[in-house]
Amino acid sequence: MKKLVTKNEVNLLEFLMTDAGYSRTKAKQLFKYRAIFVGSVAVTRHDHRLSPGDAVSIKSPKETSKEIKSCPGLTVVHADEAIIVIDKPAGLLTIATDKEKIKTAYYRLNRCLREWYGSEERIFIVHRLDRDTSGLLVFARTETVKHALQDNWKEVDKKYAAVVEGVPKEKSRRITSRLYESKSMRTYAVDNSNKKGRYSVTNYELVKSAGRYALLEITLETGRKNQIRVHLADIGHPVAGDKKYGASTDPCGRLALHANYLAFVHPVTGERMEFRARMPAKFNILLGENTRKRMSP
Repeated sequence: MKKLVTKNEVNLLEFLMTDAGYSRTKAKQLFKYRAIFVGSVAVTRHDHRLSPGDAVSIKSPKETSKEIKSCPGLTVVHADEAIIVIDKPAGLLTIATDKEKIKTAYYRLNRCLREWYGSEERIFIVHRLDRDTSGLLVFARTETVKHALQDNWKEVDKKYAAVVEGVPKEKSRRITSRLYESKSMRTYAVDNSNKKGRYSVTNYELVKSAGRYALLEITLETGRKNQIRVHLADIGHPVAGDKKYGASTDPCGRLALHANYLAFVHPVTGERMEFRARMPAKFNILLGENTRKRMSP
């Protein structure tokens, strides 16, 4: 980390180019990576005005990336100037509800960012996972990136691992129905003529069976609330531990649903990014072996 103290009132970009010796291109890159601090606050505006005696600290992108990969209660899978991908634990909300404001992935990650970079930092919700579903969750670091990801969310490859009760007769299947959420917050299939129902498509592949349970790999063509849980329950194979939708057993002590794979085009670099989350240990124990190598891609 480079540390400097200003002697005169000056524009921050100008200070970086003259006193710190950076080229204009390099200086702008440092802004992009949120690597410039005035005092303890990260500054991203090129025209920020410095006063005599201001302490300016400059971190390398590597230092910034390394620092962001530790956040109590969360596993950070990837972090850069535009996105953060975490492996959310089961039992943790994505975002606050009327009843819970603090025990959420959003709150925890936001708190970590502000401790690292200052009170002006914030993250933006791109998508959500149910509280009892674990796995990969993406946050944007700017509103522009958030909209870029959401506008192309249909192009994102999403896969889930689900341990279900019973073994489906069909090794693969495409499940379609119209889903509707009632006032009691329960989602269920409705008749195709019901205009309130939203068309929903879930695909599964049978990966492995072990006794009274089976591991399915799930891919989604739509992303409705509780879609996987409802569709699997509707074909007679509810997700293990899902009492809300008819499961009679809870062998893992949690909902046996895990978002284990995400792939999408990075909204800033244009690079295709792939992320994988390790299978929960309780799934492996229940199924009798390490199933990671069996899951595609």
